[in-house]
Amino acid sequence: MISKSFNLFKISLALLLFFFASGFTVIGHRGDPINAPEETFESFDKAFAEGADYVELDIHVSKDNVLVVSHDRDLERVTGTSAIVSQHNFSDLASLKQKNGESIHSLNQVFEHYKNNPKAKFLIETKKTKKGNPQNMEALLKQVIDQYGMQDRVMFHSFSTKSLENEAQLMPNIPRIFIAGTIKRVNFDILQYVTGVNLSSTIVTPEIINTMHYMGKSVYVWDEMNESPKKWNTLINMPIDGVVTNYPATGNEYRKLKDKSKSQVINQNVYYMSSKEEPVYENPYRLIKTKKVVEPLGGYHITNIIKSNGQKYVQIGENEFANATGFNSEYVLKDLRQYFGAKVIYRQQQPNNFLYSEPDDQSPVSNRIEANKPEKIITIQRTGSQTWLKLKNGWINAKNVLIQLNPDNYLGNDSEQSYYDLPQGQRLKNIDLLENISLAKPTTDQKVKNADLLSDFNNLFINFSLNNDNDSIKKI
Repeated sequence: MISKSFNLFKISLALLLFFFASGFTVIGHRGDPINAPEETFESFDKAFAEGADYVELDIHVSKDNVLVVSHDRDLERVTGTSAIVSQHNFSDLASLKQKNGESIHSLNQVFEHYKNNPKAKFLIETKKTKKGNPQNMEALLKQVIDQYGMQDRVMFHSFSTKSLENEAQLMPNIPRIFIAGTIKRVNFDILQYVTGVNLSSTIVTPEIINTMHYMGKSVYVWDEMNESPKKWNTLINMPIDGVVTNYPATGNEYRKLKDKSKSQVINQNVYYMSSKEEPVYENPYRLIKTKKVVEPLGGYHITNIIKSNGQKYVQIGENEFANATGFNSEYVLKDLRQYFGAKVIYRQQQPNNFLYSEPDDQSPVSNRIEANKPEKIITIQRTGSQTWLKLKNGWINAKNVLIQLNPDNYLGNDSEQSYYDLPQGQRLKNIDLLENISLAKPTTDQKVKNADLLSDFNNLFINFSLNNDNDSIKKI
């Protein structure tokens, strides 16, 4: 049987161990389509300048077998002129201008433009019909990639399973990502020839991501063109490998925040041991408050601990985070309830009266607790085997103060009753008997087996004289 102390050791150890959160790839969807016409050099340049690792672009095949960069098969939306890519030679298509004056580009032109910029990388989406046409797209794609030596600077993604299968045969070393708007489209037949999936933000969940990772597949997330920057407030909480976004600057900002943080996965039931409510945030990076709060003595299940900007946060639900201070394992709840609603007092017999800025004696000293002046306990934190108490002006180790139990109900807890509910060996030893004098009396669960010594005590004379020159007390 695993002992309670061993479980506490494991929990305390988990709370102290963190590993750096791995970064994710930021991909500008058609470049930066919010601030420049999509899939133009201007749009790509803005995305790279804003921190995108890749820009995403779409390709069609022209009548004369040139790979044309465009999301739509008809160029009317971006040029104002109706022209089906597959029905025209590229020389005709190149004469069409986009809103910023740039021509429609071929993939060759894009690679030529960025060939001397090794940081410019591309996620290429192959646009094909349901029947897999054009049949020669992947062969043309390989030809252009080989011509410019772009093997290490491209990835593929597509809704077309046939296209991905062709790419796996022709270019097996280049990452291939299947785009899915519904999880039903993701099956083992598809996964055998792709290296990852690109899932709609409406269907992706941490559980799906963990499953894909277990199978050795990377997970990217995409959203519709009406994507809002607020999407990041929740998307950032998932262990994604990359995101295809209309807001590469926002993606890069969150990536930097997450890269600076540390994270530890943990599954633990906890209780919030504080008399003050704590706000719940959408994520621990920007601290955007939700309408929820953490309630005193509330029970929660935490799944992650995040250290960001010098503070620790616990994840208590999907897109719900709170400051980790005050959360304690369910295993120590009964022990800590003795402190909840109680007061502390410093009687000068303890080692020190230092108050610390954090529940750790290695943190800076922030103040001192006044002698013989009771102070209310605000928050309780068990750290390893030590119990720390938050007072008005800082934290103090519980061993350095005396506890004044509260006989009244306080926020659903009676600290004095919690004391009596414990076996005698587990009760607090540092009770302030000047305040809780009743606790000095024998309890009903104790029996005096031999009273001879007690009855003889009044007849016993003890000489406490200090006149003896050899008395060691005088020489101290």
